[in-house]
Amino acid sequence: MYALLFADAGLSAAQISSLFALWSATSVALEVPSGLWADRCSRRRLLVLAPLLTGTGFALWTFSPSYGSFAAGFVLRGAGGSLRSGTVQALVYEELARVGDTAAYARLAGRARSAGTSAEMAATALAAPVVAAGGHRAAGVASVLVCVAGAAVALRFPERRALPGRAGAVPPDAESPDPEPPGVEPAPGMRRLLRAGLAEVRGSRAASRALLLASALAGLLAYEEYVPLLAVSTGAADATVPLLLLAVSTGALVGGWYAGRGARLLAPGLAAAACALACGALSGHPAGLVLVGAAYGLGNWAEATAEARLQDRLTDRTRATVGSLAGLGAEAVSVLVFAGYALGSAWSPPGPLLALVAVAYLALAWALRRRA
Repeated sequence: MYALLFADAGLSAAQISSLFALWSATSVALEVPSGLWADRCSRRRLLVLAPLLTGTGFALWTFSPSYGSFAAGFVLRGAGGSLRSGTVQALVYEELARVGDTAAYARLAGRARSAGTSAEMAATALAAPVVAAGGHRAAGVASVLVCVAGAAVALRFPERRALPGRAGAVPPDAESPDPEPPGVEPAPGMRRLLRAGLAEVRGSRAASRALLLASALAGLLAYEEYVPLLAVSTGAADATVPLLLLAVSTGALVGGWYAGRGARLLAPGLAAAACALACGALSGHPAGLVLVGAAYGLGNWAEATAEARLQDRLTDRTRATVGSLAGLGAEAVSVLVFAGYALGSAWSPPGPLLALVAVAYLALAWALRRRA
């Protein structure tokens, strides 16, 4: 969709590629700093700001389409995405901890992903009639309004965390203060916070393993970007490809919905995902996309389970910082997936390349079983 908008504005293929590269670079550059800000400042305020930055980017694209505006919009989108990464997970987990229900984290995180997938599917279905009725400007205005609605929802999030450097440090809308006596704790500097987060991971083998596992599982899900190419390679008709892709979206919905259940089956679940992905990708038949969808659902379930394991092993003081480190690790794994596919595509069709992701799932399952 973005590429069509940029092409209609007269951008060349090289310019469009440079915009996507700028988006990725911004996200990576701000991933860890955003986590540090979330541990120093109000996480709710950052979650309100994030969609407003994204919405501002959409507004630039809508009302001032040009290469410069598109570039600025992608910088704003990258910043907005980075502010959410690690921040929302930390806020939700801590509020659950305050009510003594951290066991619900994986379930809530998974169902939030399912809701996001449902929203993406609905938006994709609505995009065609909206663009047909009002062009790209109508779609852009709708995108801005959705971002404003997201900021309004974030305003309703509870936050009763004590903020460093503030006496009492309880937001005015809090129902009850923290049990600790009020006092002023000096706000830690960014470097100090980063060192504390790294020390927390290095000082706990369980935390470091959970960080690596969460990063790997989140990054491996990037193979979804190549599923459309796999569908085409099976010889499916153009009209059938969108229906095949629905199998993958459905897998994500089901996997997210069941997150939080069967956490002890993480290793067998990853082995099952590997088998389904390998068989589906190598089948060479359109029906194989059903198995790929099942694998993608299991991958989403496993990723939510691993994220909950990581949160269980962190302290509130550096929770968002370490969460952003996990996000950075996921970006690195995604880049490896993209680079591996780009290199291998010169010699192999999509099926065998996606089957290599199954090997990674098997390796993770083996490591988990060995540690058990």
